[in-house]
Amino acid sequence: MLDLGTSFVASVVRDPNALAIADGDVRLTYREWYARISSVVAALDRLGLQPGDHIVSLLQNRWEAATLHWACQFAGVIITPLNWRSTADELDYCIDNAEAKALVYEGVADDAVQSSRSAQAVPRISVGLPASRDLAFDAILAEPAADTQPRADAEATSVMLYTSGTTARPKGVPRRHRAERAAALAHVAQNLYRSGERTLGVMPLYHTMGVRSLLAMSLIGGAFVCLPRFDVGAALNLIAAEKVTNLYLVPTLYHDLLHHERFKSTDVSSVRKLGFAGAPMTDGLLKALQAAFKPDLFVNHYGSSEIYTFTIDQNAPAKPGSAGRAGINQMVRVARLGAASPDEVASPGEEGEIIALQAGDESFDGYWHRPDVDAKALRDGWYFTGDTGYFDDDGDLFVTGRVDDMIITGGENVSPVEIESCLSLHPAVSEVAVVGLPDERWGKIVAAFVKRGAPVEHDELDQFCRSSGLANFKRPRRYVFVEAVPKSPVGKILRRKLVAGEFEQEKIAPIAKVS
Repeated sequence: MLDLGTSFVASVVRDPNALAIADGDVRLTYREWYARISSVVAALDRLGLQPGDHIVSLLQNRWEAATLHWACQFAGVIITPLNWRSTADELDYCIDNAEAKALVYEGVADDAVQSSRSAQAVPRISVGLPASRDLAFDAILAEPAADTQPRADAEATSVMLYTSGTTARPKGVPRRHRAERAAALAHVAQNLYRSGERTLGVMPLYHTMGVRSLLAMSLIGGAFVCLPRFDVGAALNLIAAEKVTNLYLVPTLYHDLLHHERFKSTDVSSVRKLGFAGAPMTDGLLKALQAAFKPDLFVNHYGSSEIYTFTIDQNAPAKPGSAGRAGINQMVRVARLGAASPDEVASPGEEGEIIALQAGDESFDGYWHRPDVDAKALRDGWYFTGDTGYFDDDGDLFVTGRVDDMIITGGENVSPVEIESCLSLHPAVSEVAVVGLPDERWGKIVAAFVKRGAPVEHDELDQFCRSSGLANFKRPRRYVFVEAVPKSPVGKILRRKLVAGEFEQEKIAPIAKVS
């Protein structure tokens, strides 16, 4: 397996004049981008960074962030990207935890950086800020350098992503060059990408989906069209102007694209391939996207930061809810809930915990300095994902949620995803999230938090669930109409906030109970 630096050099040789990256007025071919990457590697050398050192970044999806990512692959430095919205406390923790030797940031993260004790203790490179404070990225790019040569091998660590850490400190997920490249190759194959594809580079480069889009384009002489942060109008403009050929987004971003007032008047005909990951997509959104784009390929990709691909379904609308079958580098099982061994396999139709083979080519080796978490997640050669699901009689996997999200009501296990998919098919439901709320009699009751797209009341939604065939014990017993469903920066529903009451109720809409 090639290291990523050598892989990029091969792309430069193969497609020197192909458009590699576009960001506003910046448009670089592979040959031109290689020169700028070489300048950044030379600057990392001057800062004294050595192979195996970590460099933390707080950057949006701008071309400088992508350039830094590639420079680290050549230099053997471990790029450690963080959410640019991180607080000073979060930044302190991650810099210290990663033992970072430098920091790169931009204006949106300036307050956190200036308030961070640890950030002040390491060399800093700033993007778009006054040069007098730190080393300026523009100054680095202005210094020509000889073509850099790869210094890392396939076994070296390429990147360390941090998990979201919803209930505890985030966990570092270090990934080797070979695993990153294997994942990118699989991404190309499983999405049927062709030479010269153009992708919308909006999924954050601190998230595995963003990194995968970046690396995959380099393998096929494709273009990474930067969108620093998600803005629906800007995304539609770029799709039309740059003739974007594929989209790889979380369901929330698709929802927002589809419901924007300018969607129907925007030329999106260049988009022939849709892919989604990060969260299940509701049946209603699947059908709406299929009708709107009429894509040649519509892929449901199920995976994680730890092991990029678990399963793939290349025709997602044909079997709504199905995550398909194991990817080309993986094997998956469903273990019984609470299983002590990966050999305790659930029967078809039986809900359990999804587990993936640790030996897969895309897999990580373990968490950064967290043997306690390794012991829980990595057992007998298998990675226990913490996700729940089941195989149907055809052998296709259905992901039903997280082990921690399972609602136990009156002794019955209820998956939020199944109910969300049901309600999403009602034409008045714009968004929906389902959680379990404490109840003295039932332990928990099923509660649906709904953002309405048209007038609808709880009794109509209840009747819709009854007529859909949803089992009676799964019907929501409470409906809450909200202004918005709380989500993470990458579009995942934050159920814990709904349970904690951290949401804005729709004005004048009462909380409704159903008998």
